[in-house]
Amino acid sequence: MFLALPLLVLALTAPPATPAPPSAKGLNTEGFRLYRAGRYPEALEKFQAAAKEDPAYALPRYNAAATLGVLRKQGRVCEHGAHRDVIVEHLSQAVRLDARRLARARQDADLDGIRDTLGWQRLLGRVPEREADVPFLLRTVAWYGPGVGVQGSTRGLRFLTRGRALLWTRSVDADGQLQRSEVSGTYSVTGRQVELRLKGQAPRTGTLTEAGALTFPELGTFTDAPSECDA
Repeated sequence: MFLALPLLVLALTAPPATPAPPSAKGLNTEGFRLYRAGRYPEALEKFQAAAKEDPAYALPRYNAAATLGVLRKQGRVCEHGAHRDVIVEHLSQAVRLDARRLARARQDADLDGIRDTLGWQRLLGRVPEREADVPFLLRTVAWYGPGVGVQGSTRGLRFLTRGRALLWTRSVDADGQLQRSEVSGTYSVTGRQVELRLKGQAPRTGTLTEAGALTFPELGTFTDAPSECDA
């Protein structure tokens, strides 16, 4: 009986065992509770941790995409990296791991901000590598050019129905006021080549590459990713 006393003292004074790290499922559940509570940045951290804990677990990747979509709608793009291509990448990984995620994504309002991206169209089976898809992609995707000028001007192209086209430019004047200008015109498509005819300008022939970049002489290269968060 006396021999057991040192063992008892040791048991009472030993430091408590380190708790086991939360499982990927547990982290995802925590993230969902935070999401339901409107605590989106904290929810995002949990979903990202769950995906890291179990790279084959589709649900937290999907939830991360949806949460980033909410943060983007709230205008918190730069603070939380809620860029369109980042959201698409999370969603694409989720769909690769679990094809059922795509059906959910079709109905999920959190993902409305990426419907006009090439990444979303790829998930639906429409790809720039297929020439027959080029006209549809031109009309469906939002095309953004690089930022230009010291005031961070941006521009984009819209391809409308009935062969109509629009080149828009947004800039900030010396007083910090947002200015917008537009030039309308028409366009036609042959294979993956696009002839653009803007009012008052000579026709230009551009190309939609298989990688999804739309390039015109002098106008530059347009993609589905707007220029955001520049220093």
